[in-house]
Formats: sequence, structure tokens, C-alpha cells
Amino acid sequence: MIFQADFLTDLTRQIFTAVGSNDAEADVVARRLVNANLSGHDSHGVIRIPTYIKWIQENKTQLNQTISIETDNGSMVVVDGKVGLGQSIGEQAMNLGIERAKEYGVAVIALKDSAHLGRIGDWPEMCAQAGMVSVHFVNTSGMGNLVAPFGAIERRLSANPFAAGVPTNDEFPLILDMSACTIAEGKIRVALHAGKQVPEGCIIDSEGKPTTDPKTFYGPPAGSILPIAGHKGYALSMIIEMMAGAMTGGSCTNPERADVLTNGMLSIIMDRSKLQTEDYFYNEVNRYCDYVRSAKLIDNNNKILMPGEIEFNTRAQRRAEGIELSQTTVDMIQDTCDSLGVEPGISV
Repeated sequence: MIFQADFLTDLTRQIFTAVGSNDAEADVVARRLVNANLSGHDSHGVIRIPTYIKWIQENKTQLNQTISIETDNGSMVVVDGKVGLGQSIGEQAMNLGIERAKEYGVAVIALKDSAHLGRIGDWPEMCAQAGMVSVHFVNTSGMGNLVAPFGAIERRLSANPFAAGVPTNDEFPLILDMSACTIAEGKIRVALHAGKQVPEGCIIDSEGKPTTDPKTFYGPPAGSILPIAGHKGYALSMIIEMMAGAMTGGSCTNPERADVLTNGMLSIIMDRSKLQTEDYFYNEVNRYCDYVRSAKLIDNNNKILMPGEIEFNTRAQRRAEGIELSQTTVDMIQDTCDSLGVEPGISV
């Protein structure tokens, strides 16, 4: 089924207001969830609504939280997310980081104990809009085990997203948003809801055999996601875990905290104006992007895309044509609306 972004944003806002979010929180969560769908990352969009509401009702996610500073060394700050909704907590943390980077030239924001931070690409995009270069390392403490180490069967690693952003004076910033594993868990869930298979080489079953069936990932018995590029992705995951878990104080993935689901994120935010003039920086960014785009193509029907360009193009397309949701996702959102007494306003 196809829905317009404005409708989904309004509906999402109503759902979170009904569960107890104040207007500001309901608005930021709605905007960022729908923006994930607009960007083509349906795994981090409105498909998350039923799960978020469940966590709130089970007291695993707290409403209307404001970040608190635990340690303040000026340019280096430890921030407690208080298990608040990650779209709001992440935005607050980035506002703090941008403010400190403007003051000190660079800011390191060690965010611990946020609820699910959503699409991590939001955070370098937000920094880039403020003229900042940034890198972000993310982990899931507690019950975040999803990925098997290289050569293993059992889950030991979280998805460990990594994101980075560079501002440009073009239509969109350069944005890297990836995980150290082959596929996001949310994309497996999207495939499951749609009755589709996942790509080959992404997951294994409980016996370590390759599979494309999303059901075998969830089990029981549960399978595992594979790290990207074999041992290289595994090593990258370990480093991200140290940055986001040990450095923030939120802890690395830990089975002893299996009843907890929180994200840690270490963000390094840099004010490029403290290093280079605006003219030099943007001219060099443009020159190099143009040089990369000039490479001879294998297929002349294609083009070389910059990091973040697919999301930029997808947003324009989906704003015009609408956002497609599977019937399973629609039904689950409908059930959530019914449980909260929210009238969706359309026959879904």
C-alpha cells in the first residue's frame, strides 16, 4: 500500500502523543521515522512503531527525556540518554556536539544509554547541515547480539553501525551510513513482512549454513548475521564496539544485561572552518567529487553516485510518489492504533 509522507508523519505523531509523548517529542520521532522511509531505509522507518510502543509500555523505553551531562571536559562530554526515545535523544546530543564544536573546533560526544537511535545517517546529515564534518560509532548493549564473529556460528556482536558526513555546497552532503554486518536486522524484518528472501551471503542458520530465509534468522533456534568482508568486517565491528561501548560508559554488548536494549554512540564532530577556509574546502570537495565522477563507466547507462546521493534521490521520488508499506506492516500499525484508541483516518 502507498502512503504520502505527510499522512504517515501525522499518524506517527498521533500514535506517540497517545502513548504519552509531549508534542515536541512526538514531532521529532515522527519526522525522523518517516524520513528514514523517505530515504529508502524502510528498516528504520514506521515499521518500528509497534516495537517502540511495546518497549514504552514495558517500561524499556522512557518518554520525554532530556539528556544529562555526566562528565564535561569542554570539548569532550559524556551524555546520559536515560533510555529516552533515540530520535529525540540523538538530536539533543548532536545539538550539544555542534555547539561545542563551534566553540572548541572539535567535540567528542559520548552518548550512553539511549533507546534505539533509529537511522544513524540522520546524525551526520544534521552535523553537515551545520557545516560540520563528523564520524559516529554505534553499538547496542544488552540484548543486541545479532552477528557471529568471523568463523563462528553463535551471535556475539551487535550490528555496529558507522556513519560519517562531509558538508558540501552541492544539493546534498556526502554521507556514509553503514553497518559492520552484511544486512541490518530491520531489513531482515522488512523481508519477513513482505514474504521475501534476503540476499545471499548475509545470514546463516543455527547450524552455520548459509540461508536466504529470514525466518531462520529469528528461529527458534536463531541464526546469525554475517560480518561484511569476512574478517575485515569482524575487526571493524570490534573497534566500533570499543568506541561506542567502552568509551561511552554504556557497556559493550553484554548477555548479562539481556533485559536491556540501549544504544551507545561516540560522535566526533569537527568544525572544518577551524582548519580550512570555506573557499578552499568546498572547492577541493567539488573538484575531487567531479574527478571521481569522470571515471570511465563499465555500463554507460549507469552513473557514478556519491555517498548519500541515493538517499537524496529516493527522498525526492518518494515525496512525489509516496511510500510503499507491506500489508503486514500496515496491519501491525493498525493494531497499534486500535490499542491506543487512535483513528488512522484512512482505511488501512
